[in-house]
Amino acid sequence: MAINLLQIVQENLGYLPLQKIDPNTQLVKVEVDEQEHREQEFCQAAIPSVLIALSEFSQTDEGANSILHTELSSDWTAIIFGENSKKVINEIADYSAHTTNYTVSKLNIIAKEAVRLVRQEVPSGTIADVKMLMADSRNDVFPFLPPSMHMGVLLNDNTIDDRTNKMEGPISSLMHAIGASFSGSDTNETNISK
Repeated sequence: MAINLLQIVQENLGYLPLQKIDPNTQLVKVEVDEQEHREQEFCQAAIPSVLIALSEFSQTDEGANSILHTELSSDWTAIIFGENSKKVINEIADYSAHTTNYTVSKLNIIAKEAVRLVRQEVPSGTIADVKMLMADSRNDVFPFLPPSMHMGVLLNDNTIDDRTNKMEGPISSLMHAIGASFSGSDTNETNISK
C-alpha cells in the first residue's frame, strides 16, 4: 500500500510539482517564474495541509470510516479541519494571496481527490487499512509543508511543525520509521462493509 498521495494528487489535479522545504532555512526553494509563483504558493500550502489534516482525521475509527463512506461531494474542508477550518482556510489564503472562496473551493477539490485515491487504494474497506495508508503518507508530506503556516498549532499536533520532520537521510529515515511504528500501533482490523 505504499503510494505517494502527495505526488499523485498534485499530478492528477495538474498543479506544478511541489518544492521541498529547506530544513535549515525553513523556506521553500522557489523554482518557478513570477507568473507561476502565486499558484505555486497555493498548491505548496494547500496540498500538504489537506493531506496532513486527512491523516490526522483518519487516525480515529470514526474518521477512517468517514473517509470510506462519506459522499465525495461533501464539504471535506469542514470535515477534516473541524472547528479550525476557518483559521486554516484564512492561513492558506493569506499564504498564497488568494480569496477565501477560491481557497475553500480548491481545498475541497484537493480533499475530494485524496479521499477518492484512498478509497481506490483500500478496496477492502477496512478502517485499519485506511489508518495505515494515511499514517504512511505523513512522512511523504512533511518535507513540503511550509512551517510559516503553523499547521501543527491549527491541528493541535505539535509534531507537525517539528523541523526534524523535513530532514532526510539515513538517520532521519530511521527516526521517521520508528515514529510511524509507534503512531500506527493501536490500529485494529475493523471491517466496514459498503
